[in-house]
Amino acid sequence: MPLKVKPLAAAQVLQAKPKDKPYRLFDGDGLYLEVVPSGSKYWRLKYRYAGKECRLALGVYPEVSLLDARAKREDARKLLDAGTDPGQDRKIKAAQARVAADDTFEAIALEWHETKMTGWSAVHAKTIMERMTANLFPWLGRRPLAELQAPELLATLRRIESRGAVETTHRCKSIMSMVFEYAVATGRATRNPAADLRSALKTTVSGHHAAIVDPVRVGQLMRDIDTWTGSLITKSVLQISALAFQRPNEIRDMAWTELDLDAGQWVIPSERMKGKLKAKAHGDDHLVPLSRQAITILRDIHPLTGHGPLVFPSERGQGRSISEN
Repeated sequence: MPLKVKPLAAAQVLQAKPKDKPYRLFDGDGLYLEVVPSGSKYWRLKYRYAGKECRLALGVYPEVSLLDARAKREDARKLLDAGTDPGQDRKIKAAQARVAADDTFEAIALEWHETKMTGWSAVHAKTIMERMTANLFPWLGRRPLAELQAPELLATLRRIESRGAVETTHRCKSIMSMVFEYAVATGRATRNPAADLRSALKTTVSGHHAAIVDPVRVGQLMRDIDTWTGSLITKSVLQISALAFQRPNEIRDMAWTELDLDAGQWVIPSERMKGKLKAKAHGDDHLVPLSRQAITILRDIHPLTGHGPLVFPSERGQGRSISEN
């Protein structure tokens, strides 16, 4: 008959001192405290399963008290009585927790972003990530994606909408929808609840950007720019914008190597043009004829900025182009 072990007292556990070698204090039914030379105290459970002796870690004292360790022993004994190995049960639950963590909205959204960004420009990829990080992840990031339903998604979009950012709200809804479509395609969801939200959001009001269309006022604008006494770089970029009719970003990032002033030409590389990544990589360069007025402006500014790569550098330096503002 095996010897009956006297249960431990809380004071024994508290006062157990380290020795030169590890030693054990037994509580009964396989539970014991192992004290190591460093002074750490570990709860362990010794049990037999399928004729094999096994051990299960139950935690570290004092984070896990004597009462806590006994409760964990009882839980393990219940599993053994049901024919389940407690050690294997813990491994299964840990694996399930890892899978659940991998199936959160944020994890799947980041996976989708990484998959799609190979076909995006760096600016577009950065914009998408910033929208998710600022508007979606704080409220949806840790939620299992498969559990998300339309009302919870709508509540998140309403927060954006309440700021008056109606356009951003619709952009974020579109991102949500694409993440769910990716989750459906990869077997992590069965449907896309974001598709149900279109009629629940405020409608974006499309309109024209402010523009001067009266010829008399256009002439006055050009005279005002011509007589402006501020930064020559800012004055010149405004004049070139009016003369070259190109997008602001293309003008801001104009490089001296793109210009042939003798031939009156500006060649914008395809990778700088608006479009899909494939077109940027394999498309044709964009040729812009320069008027004699534009050539004069560029020649005038060359002594100021021609020592660097950019025609219109930021006056703050650090190799940046002039601000889009």
